[in-house]
Amino acid sequence: MEIISNIIKAAIEVGSRIKKHDSPIQAQKETLKELLEKSKDTAFGKYYGFEDLLKRKNLAVSFAEEVPYHDYDDMEFWWRKSLEGKEDICWPGKVKHFAVSSGTTGHSKHIPVTDDMLESIRNAGIQQVLSLSNFKNLPESFFTKQILMLGSSTNLNKVNGHLEGEISGISASNIPNWFHNFYKPGEEISAIDDWDERVEAIAKEAKNWDIGTISGIPSWIELMLQRVMEYNKVDSIHDLWPNLTVYTSGGVALDPYKKSFDKLFNTPVQYIDTYLASEGYLATQTRPDTDAMQLLCDNGVYFEFVPFDEDSVLESGKINPQKKAIDISKVEEEKEYILLISTVSGAWRYMIGDTIKFTDVSKNEIKITGRTKFFLNVVGSQLSVNKMDDAIESLNEHFPLNIKEFTVAAVKENDEYIHHWYLGLDEVNDNLDDEAIREHLDEHLKNSNKNYKVARDKALKDVKVSLISADKFLEWNDTNKHKGGQVKMAKVMKEDAFCEWQEFVEG
Repeated sequence: MEIISNIIKAAIEVGSRIKKHDSPIQAQKETLKELLEKSKDTAFGKYYGFEDLLKRKNLAVSFAEEVPYHDYDDMEFWWRKSLEGKEDICWPGKVKHFAVSSGTTGHSKHIPVTDDMLESIRNAGIQQVLSLSNFKNLPESFFTKQILMLGSSTNLNKVNGHLEGEISGISASNIPNWFHNFYKPGEEISAIDDWDERVEAIAKEAKNWDIGTISGIPSWIELMLQRVMEYNKVDSIHDLWPNLTVYTSGGVALDPYKKSFDKLFNTPVQYIDTYLASEGYLATQTRPDTDAMQLLCDNGVYFEFVPFDEDSVLESGKINPQKKAIDISKVEEEKEYILLISTVSGAWRYMIGDTIKFTDVSKNEIKITGRTKFFLNVVGSQLSVNKMDDAIESLNEHFPLNIKEFTVAAVKENDEYIHHWYLGLDEVNDNLDDEAIREHLDEHLKNSNKNYKVARDKALKDVKVSLISADKFLEWNDTNKHKGGQVKMAKVMKEDAFCEWQEFVEG
């Protein structure tokens, strides 16, 4: 088939440019060297003496000694100059694209997306396609089917000589020519700014497509599929797209949505997780017997890992400079790390904001465990997002629930702190025992986190749970952010933001 030949041709072409290594350790050594060599004459490279670093014996150690940790506020000092149109700031040349992310904890961010990063993202996509050979249950005809990618609009905004948009829109607007043959919804529909109008256009054209793969954030994919089914009057999406076999997800946890997807599918679908952030395509699931993702170590991103302990992050949100980062040769399984990246977009020792753990060091596989800023520790409870996710999973197992979203904050009631949870359910009904749910949540957290248990005996006086429709979370995102994009609301809120959320839900 022509499509298969196009894939093979593109894979061979890209594969010829991607270096193959015996180990991720060697790949990372070469990646760091290439990053420094290419950027040594930039303003950032000159400031931190990259040319001198390249002459030293242990490049990784010297790099860590001379270049400090950076968060967005630190890098913005440099990236602002690129945003103004200046060349050779953190990466050679002029930056033509900026990924705009409203994030979950602060103001809008402008992340540079260089031509080299776009190539890196394309290469990662090819590697993901090639890894599908590991999924033995996929039929041979799968590779002849179309791929529906639902993200933000590809109609990017032109600002001061550069283009701005969300990373999903930027990457989709720069897909390789060979991919156009089976990319859906196609250039015309994907450029529609209004998300609801775009979904309506997809629903109208859906009957003409033969979709084998869908890709996008679960909440938006679910809404899109529901509208497509409603418009075409079918009971299952497989009545319309019988060859739908793979769903690639990213951006948020997929597990809370699987129950909902089961209602839309009548044929098993292979779920594949990916790690595409505004700063780059970092990892992808490469085999079916795990939901962990393999770090892409030979694709323009150098990774470092700061052991995540109680004192790893300062109150300001920055990494404690006394905590030393390690490279991939020294990581341990099941230990949490703050992830740092240096990239072909000119991010340097950059705290992306995620914490990860290695589930299999030999296979270089990770899971995202939380966010550095999403720790609830107002009264010493030290609750991480992964502990919260575990508690939510336990609730789903013990009660007739399908909790798809949640948020929590430490708030004062009668001059005493409590944790107030909002649980977003697929269906809310009067038969649910709110008090039993609250007690189970509280007990689970006490048993899994000794700091939380201590806090509950002292400063944390109570726990409150509000059960609401998950649609409220989508409405909040729709009100405050772009539909279909990468970002979502914070799982952990500060008290002032929580008050706004509470007013939105209950007002």
